[in-house]
Parts: sequence; C-alpha cells; structure tokens
Amino acid sequence: MAQIKKKIKILIVGGTGFIGRNLVKKCLKLKWDVNVFHLKKIKKKNIIKKVKYFRGNIASISDLKKIDKNFNYVVNCGGYVDHKNKKEVNKFQNIGCKNLVSIFKKRKIDLFLQLGSSSEYGKLNSPHRESLTCNPKSIYGKAKLSATKYLIKSFEKKNFPCSILRLYQVFGEGQATNRIIPFVINACIKNQKFPCSDGKQSRDFIHVDQVISAIIKTLLSKNSVGEIINIGSGKTIKIKSLINRIKKILKSGKPDFGRIRRRNDENLKIYPNISKSFEILNWKPKNNFYNQLISVINYQKKYRDAKK
Repeated sequence: MAQIKKKIKILIVGGTGFIGRNLVKKCLKLKWDVNVFHLKKIKKKNIIKKVKYFRGNIASISDLKKIDKNFNYVVNCGGYVDHKNKKEVNKFQNIGCKNLVSIFKKRKIDLFLQLGSSSEYGKLNSPHRESLTCNPKSIYGKAKLSATKYLIKSFEKKNFPCSILRLYQVFGEGQATNRIIPFVINACIKNQKFPCSDGKQSRDFIHVDQVISAIIKTLLSKNSVGEIINIGSGKTIKIKSLINRIKKILKSGKPDFGRIRRRNDENLKIYPNISKSFEILNWKPKNNFYNQLISVINYQKKYRDAKK
C-alpha cells in the first residue's frame, strides 16, 4: 500500500506584510498548510482563504505559546516599519527572533528561516561577502545582525536548524509607498514635486518574486542549514537614474534632486556577491529589472485608477 505523503506545514511570521503575503500565496500554490502569525488586526478583504491566522506579538513569549501546532518550516518575515525607533526595532528584530527560537527549539522543525538585511554589513565595502564580521551603523542593521549572530550560535552550539537570507532592496507589485520605488512612482503618477537626495547612491534591487523563489529553495535545501546567504541581483542602479527612468516612462513627475541631504557616512555603492546563493541553493536572479519596473508601474497605475 502506498504511503500517503504528509502535507508540508509552514508558519510565516509577519505573513501580512509585503514579502510575507507574497510567500503565503506561493505556499498555497504549492498546496502547503499555511499559517500566519501577525501583529495588527487584518481587514476582512485582506484575509486569504485556506490560511490560519494567529494574532500576537513576537516580543511576547506568552503570545507565541498560543500557537498550538507543529510545523516543518518557520519563516520570520516580522519587523517594525519605523527603523528610527530603537526600542521597537530591537524588540521586533532582535528580541522577537530570540523568542521564536526559544519556542521552536523545543519542537522538531526542519528549518527556521530568518530574513536578514544588507544593512547588517554597514560600512563594509561592496561586493559584500557573507560574514559575521560586520559593521552596521543603523539601529535596524545592528538589531538584524544581533539576531543573525544568535541564530548562528544556536546552530553551532545547540544544532538549531536555521538559515539567514540577507536581502537587498526588495521591490514589487503591492509594496507600500514608504519604499523608494513605489514612492517615486506614486509621486510621478500624480505629477508632484518631490524631495530626494542628489541620487548618486547605487543600490541593488531585487524583485519580490525572485526573493520568494530563493526562500522556497532555501527551505527545501539540505545544504542551507547554518548558512548566511546574500539574495540580490548582484548589480546596481544609480538612484538618480532610477528616478529619471520612472519619470520618463510616466512622462510626469518633478524630482527635486539635492533637496534631501545625503549622509556623509552613507555608502555610495551597496551590492552583494551572490555566488553562494548559486552554490548552495542553485538560485540565480533574473536580471530583467526594466521589465519588472514597468510591471510595478502598471500595477500602481491600475490600482490608482481602480480607487477613483
């Protein structure tokens, strides 16, 4: 008699956010049992069918103990929007991660996946190679690095199955306008004058669909346990060029370059070495940034028209 294959169970912490919601949809397509742990109340229109929701705060052990299921995978997409609030950023990015480890080290899981950040590298020169020897300057970067170090220590000393993906500038359809690409698109659609820096910085942008692909490959890979892996395009685009390109496509918008003062200690060029992602995950980015950008622009135009 053939053995019935058990359904994969996944818990996505922060599954109502931009990356988390995209991951939820992908896991449902894979016919996984999808569970979401979230902080804020969800609007009825945003509830996804076949998903079980748990509401609570990852900074609270008692809230996490309410999750009464066992999982194959736990993915931590949780975070705090205001990266300048030191107390809250540390609570969600650092303490929250440690609380999750304390809960799931007592349960048998195949992998705990932490979504880290390129900001962990701080002032280190690009291309960044995966390391714990980092020099973050931002509150967010320091909290993320502290969580990464804790996870690696938990793996090395207690064999806790974990991986960390350090993400670069993620963008895509449906992202909130507190990120540069949707912010600029929104301002240009409205033909507004908007403040920006001189735009001399170069950044690595990676579409959310490719990030989701990397996450799934990490979860399914036996070689990813205990590893830190950069996820980016491996290429950069100058911020001024990006803004001008969006303006050209939409034929509107009034960027006020130099209005926002660029920090003296800011790295002008930030991008990763991504060779490890191919070696361990067999993952490579699809470098079609221009087409992806047009897709995001069309999405925002359609969404704005629908709201009228």
